[in-house]
Amino acid sequence: MEAVDWQKGYNTERRPLVSILDKMVARDLLVTLLAVWSVIVVIIVSRKFISILGQAVEGQISSETLLSILGLKTIIASASFLPAALFMAVLMVLGRMYRDQEMSAIFSAGGGSNTLYRAVFLFVFPLAILTVGISLYVSPWAAARIESLISDDEKTADLRGISAGKFSEYSQGDLVFYGESIGADGKMQKVFVQNRQHGKLGIINAEKARVQDLPDGRFIIFEYGEHIQGKAGDLNYAVELFDEYAVRIDEKSSLIKKNPHESIPTEQLWGSKATTDIAELQRRLSIPLGVILLSFIAVPLAQLSPRGGVYGNMIVGFLIYFSYGNLAHVTQVCVIKETIPSWLGAIGIHLFLLIIGMVLLARWYGWQWIILRIKGKGSL
Repeated sequence: MEAVDWQKGYNTERRPLVSILDKMVARDLLVTLLAVWSVIVVIIVSRKFISILGQAVEGQISSETLLSILGLKTIIASASFLPAALFMAVLMVLGRMYRDQEMSAIFSAGGGSNTLYRAVFLFVFPLAILTVGISLYVSPWAAARIESLISDDEKTADLRGISAGKFSEYSQGDLVFYGESIGADGKMQKVFVQNRQHGKLGIINAEKARVQDLPDGRFIIFEYGEHIQGKAGDLNYAVELFDEYAVRIDEKSSLIKKNPHESIPTEQLWGSKATTDIAELQRRLSIPLGVILLSFIAVPLAQLSPRGGVYGNMIVGFLIYFSYGNLAHVTQVCVIKETIPSWLGAIGIHLFLLIIGMVLLARWYGWQWIILRIKGKGSL
């Protein structure tokens, strides 16, 4: 057995690249992150899903589009809330280690903040690199795909749900459509339409009907029928016989909130002088930076109140994250309005996080430690 000269220290060259402690912390972080991340994403996406589901019930969105939009919005929400989920995961894992006296064993063995940071960032750095790809490329693709699905879906919004031998109701009962049969070519036979606009009731009976795209827009072409129009309760009606009668389908504005800048490819944002593009690029880059800086803050923050248990410092963590989130939003608006320089918007909020982390780290070791570190006499 090789003797160890404790005055010179243990032979660090034989230390494995990934220690048992690193593997343990990484495993706990992964399990906790997935749990917290899933809860946050489900809550956020569920709120959006309820709104979109109401539109699907009214026939404004098809069921196929609904499921696709839900999946794509899950991808976007997963990227946006990854820094918050990781921040809470680090706090919870390290807080549990303090509660279970595992930290006491680490410190007794000569470990310090460098040991904890090594264990945490061996997990965080690869995750941050993955987040760069998701934030810069996957999320914009998902946003662009959502816009494409909504655009294609709106083209058939007025005729969605029509089936042979069934009354289809739209616009909260103002439009009722019935077709006895629908041929393979899409033509409807024995068509009845009731439409109420501005207090006037219109009824169309036709032998056939088809949907056709014309230069002026999309129309329903009725063939061989009659058009009756008048005010409900009055006996004054106008009856028109026709061989062919066209009704334009007005395009509806989408009720799903769109942010066109979210769908712009990142390649187009690089080098752009538009403040909206600069702010959007900074928002995307802030996600992987937030993953790193919030993790840097979480390590000393977990030590502030070890007797508080796993959730002892969650309130402080929430205050820090919500302050960071609100400042990030305000900074983005200020960059768009040119209230502050774009370079300040890029580094200001992250410099704020870095300062908080340094203050927490100094509080952990004491301010005297900073002076010693500056003089080169302190150690981690």
